[in-house]
Amino acid sequence: MGGRDSLAPLSQMPRAFQVNTASDFNDVVEAFGFEELPYVGGAAPRTNVVGRVFTANESPPDQKIPFHHEMAQVPEFPSKLFFFCEVEPGSGGETPIVLSHIIYEKMKERHPEFVERLEEHGLLYTRVLGEDDDPSSPIGRGWKSTFLTKDKSVAEQRAAKLGMKLEWVDDAVKTVMGPIPAIKFDKTRQHKIWFNSMVAAYTGWEDARNDPVKAVTFGDGKPLPADIIYDCLKILEEECVAFPWQKGDVLLLDNLAILHSRRSFNPPRRILASLCK
Repeated sequence: MGGRDSLAPLSQMPRAFQVNTASDFNDVVEAFGFEELPYVGGAAPRTNVVGRVFTANESPPDQKIPFHHEMAQVPEFPSKLFFFCEVEPGSGGETPIVLSHIIYEKMKERHPEFVERLEEHGLLYTRVLGEDDDPSSPIGRGWKSTFLTKDKSVAEQRAAKLGMKLEWVDDAVKTVMGPIPAIKFDKTRQHKIWFNSMVAAYTGWEDARNDPVKAVTFGDGKPLPADIIYDCLKILEEECVAFPWQKGDVLLLDNLAILHSRRSFNPPRRILASLCK
């Protein structure tokens, strides 16, 4: 990969202007004029801070968040992501990024039959949500905040709009999404992209309610091969670039072109985010 130079047109981290607070960050986001995308159907626990600004994934600091495109597991996903460093990490806590079309090309080269199956069948995502948010889990968003309602019937309506099936179990709900494409064609740049949450789900969707191996399968329900999943993870790590956060940094990502992750860190660290259509 061409490193920072290749990523530069698709991500921006300007340090030439002062952004000190969540309100400042909200003003920056508003100034770009992108329409806000409501966070409906996402897995990560988040807290609204001000305006259209939320905390980034609030999972425990010792946990890594695997590479993913934001909300790739649902049909309506953001095209742009803003991140803001309100509190600089004690150590670690970078947000590595990697070009999606490079991952597609590497996987096609190493595992052509697997990629062919993905293109044919897509992926099926399964997750069990508790009633309320669980901050101890990287996928601990409860069904009430996932669907922005306390009413089960409204949750069912909003899930249906996403093409998601719900199965209520006591105070929890099993969600099934898909089959949904794992590979997309980027019309702007005229190439295929690795647009999915496969590695994130298979290696990271684990808590008291969820088994990551069952969290994602081929679209026909057949299990994914673990060795290929972990080779994909290796490729992602080899090809990524990691920017250390400094207080006041603003990062704008093209969510179609770039996968991102989070490294573990020593507190404090507070990164805020905003999602745009």
